[in-house]
Amino acid sequence: MKAAFTLAALILSLSCTAFAQTATETGAAAIDFDKAKALIQKQRGGETLSAEESAYLDRAKQLRAKGAAMRPGSDARQRPAAGGDGAQRPAPERLIPLTDLSADERYQDQDGGLYGAGLNSPPAELQKSADAQLAKIQPLDADGKPAADGKVVFISISMSNATQEFSRFKQLADESDQKLSTTVVVDCAQGGQAMAEWVAPDAKTWQVTAQRLNAAGVSPNQVQVAWVKLANKGPRGSLEEHCQKLESDTLKVLQNAKEKFPNLQIAYLGSRIWAGNAKGNLNPEPYAYESAFPVRTLIQRQMKGDAELSLEVAPLLLWGPYLWAEGTKGRAIDDLVWLPGDFAGDGVHPSTSGRQKVAELLLDFVTTDPLAKPWFAGK
Repeated sequence: MKAAFTLAALILSLSCTAFAQTATETGAAAIDFDKAKALIQKQRGGETLSAEESAYLDRAKQLRAKGAAMRPGSDARQRPAAGGDGAQRPAPERLIPLTDLSADERYQDQDGGLYGAGLNSPPAELQKSADAQLAKIQPLDADGKPAADGKVVFISISMSNATQEFSRFKQLADESDQKLSTTVVVDCAQGGQAMAEWVAPDAKTWQVTAQRLNAAGVSPNQVQVAWVKLANKGPRGSLEEHCQKLESDTLKVLQNAKEKFPNLQIAYLGSRIWAGNAKGNLNPEPYAYESAFPVRTLIQRQMKGDAELSLEVAPLLLWGPYLWAEGTKGRAIDDLVWLPGDFAGDGVHPSTSGRQKVAELLLDFVTTDPLAKPWFAGK
């Protein structure tokens, strides 16, 4: 499965009577989905859409989301989050992927788009900063000095889901003929070690990371890119409460990473996969869905010049691939769905097929996204 906009889900929805009915009621007959596909491809190629084009694309995505919500078997009931101990909140009847949520729509007080204001691509100012950081990434020797035979090390930082997914990505990446010989992938994510366990600068997680880098034959000075998946164990409380905790912990993790890896230029941040089948309180919905908001807040804080996230004390922050889709209902930007077989027995950790999906999304991202491809696959 590729993380490219195939419109397969849109086309499937067009064949559904329920979606056709919705389309007629909302004037969807005027939408040309070939045009929408072309706009997505234009956007993915790094071009900026006009206001009219953005509005057209948002409309197509909204119609797709409405169609998915009306599919046979869609559960419109209020689904309680696992646990029921009073600390957990019920998941809303419909969670819209952040990439499908428009600038005018809201999830509680949050608008849509990975970067806010309905934008799923970095704004021009952030794009410029990203280009500057990308230009700094080059093969380095063990002392961090430029060298033709040096390395660009790409690491992961996070918990069990991340190590399961990133270790599979490493296998795919190492087998890929697109990966530059100077790029080295090292899985440093660790089971049971969510953001809170990486907060202390002397935490065991950092010791294990150093050991893994050494085993891979690379040094901390060669680490220039990281994938950080945001999560904490057993989140509690409101959106604001648990997201503030996750944001605060992640900020410290990013600062630690910059201190330990002085040449770390970019951190691609990610949120969790769907957890609608979760059993227990480890990270059920809507907490898994909501883990995207601290990602966005941290990026926005850095863009506004927050001193705690200056490039002297933290890497540049960008979204990596967005992994959340509501089960089999999918999402508008591609054909990603999460099937029951994609999860282990707890409904939270990915099975072999689930790990494969995330690994392929990551591989697609580093081989096609203009803000990742240069250091992984070359220009």
